[in-house]
Amino acid sequence: MTPLPPDPTLLERFAAIVGDAHALRAEADMAPFLREPRGLFPGRTPLVLRPGSVEEVSRILKLASETRTPIVPQGGNTGLVGGQMPGREGNEIVVSLSRLNRVREIDTLSNTVTAEAGVVLEALHRAVDAADRMFPLSLASQGSCEIGGNLSSNAGGTAVLAYGNARELCLGVEVVLPTGEVLDDLRKLKKDNTGYDLKNLFVGAEGTLGIITAAVLKIFPKPKGREVGWAGVASPEAALGLFGLAGERAGGSLTAFELIGGTPLDFSLRFTPNAVRPLAGDWPWHVLLEVSSGRSQEDARALIETILAEGMERGFAGDATLADSIAHGDALWALRENISEAQKPEGASIKHDISVPIASIPEFIGRAAAAVEGVCPGARVVCFGHMGDGNLHYNVSQPAGADPEVFLDLYRSMNKAVHDIVRALGGSISAEHGIGRLKRDELLATAPPVGIDLMRRVKAAFDPAGIMNPGKVI
Repeated sequence: MTPLPPDPTLLERFAAIVGDAHALRAEADMAPFLREPRGLFPGRTPLVLRPGSVEEVSRILKLASETRTPIVPQGGNTGLVGGQMPGREGNEIVVSLSRLNRVREIDTLSNTVTAEAGVVLEALHRAVDAADRMFPLSLASQGSCEIGGNLSSNAGGTAVLAYGNARELCLGVEVVLPTGEVLDDLRKLKKDNTGYDLKNLFVGAEGTLGIITAAVLKIFPKPKGREVGWAGVASPEAALGLFGLAGERAGGSLTAFELIGGTPLDFSLRFTPNAVRPLAGDWPWHVLLEVSSGRSQEDARALIETILAEGMERGFAGDATLADSIAHGDALWALRENISEAQKPEGASIKHDISVPIASIPEFIGRAAAAVEGVCPGARVVCFGHMGDGNLHYNVSQPAGADPEVFLDLYRSMNKAVHDIVRALGGSISAEHGIGRLKRDELLATAPPVGIDLMRRVKAAFDPAGIMNPGKVI
């Protein structure tokens, strides 16, 4: 039975915790919190709360548990699977963490930064940069996504190959539990074997177990040299050969290795302002790679030149270019980062955020292309992503000139065709975007029953009242 919307008296009690100025009720004020990037999950809420302290978050959740009021935590609202959105029933209160936006400490000896959940990722980059350090998590949405959301979704991005995803960058968390209790686990320790690793229950839990309010994150010395290169390759197999070579020659200095199909590159060139085709030839596949050096710019340059020259000698790459300036390197990266936006003018799309073992990427691409054609002849495959860590964004755009609604009616059958191949190869149907609402039913239907049972037990232990982000993940 769906709970009824909170009565006005209860709403007043919630509003009093944050003050009227930070308790949004007008439709226009709440609208930005009820729209997500893909427009797939329109939501309703009677109230958006914007707490300004951990104490206020604690009081909100304590009252919510006592009154069994569903709570939906929200960061920068950039999630792509609906994990940050309330349902359509209008009985869930949205709690935005955007006012918890202080960088509490930067410790250059421990190489850590302690940041609150509402700190925008790009702002964190700037703060750490001013301390002559680097925070490596890099996402297309970094101008608006927030640290709490990055951790709750275990965000990945383009630097996972060298630095790991959000979970691997997190040393400690501060979390408000559904009861209102505060877990202060803001430790800077890189080695700690004192029992269960509680922080990792909350990182990636998408707000279903509690609300992350702050975290201790790893930072790193800035590289002294960074070089960006672009290669045209004949096939995913050739790209895999180039990746193996790059890893052998550069080791940990290989900081990015992105695979881009010909179709997504064409889309990006068409809709990215002032874009220039990187290579003279028209290659079916492309690789964007980045090498960083802790020693010098010259060292980074020598490494990437060796990789590309040997790659061409061994037939892995057919042509290649190196960025001749910072601006040129940024322009090459822009072609990669703008692919998702460039898909929109091409019509409806069905998207998959998958991972498979790196060695299986060529097999997946070949089998998935045949499966897509079987579901929708003429559909355009938009395949790109982080080849270095096995994560591909395997998107499918409608056939040119097709009816978008007719194409979107194939959503479930297209998902099944692609995800069946992913599972057969030992992969994951959600590599970095999370489960949210979009993939919840599929997770429940296909994950190992024992695993689902364990997740349900964890959920019941932490959130016995069932108030935290209901209908998401599990």
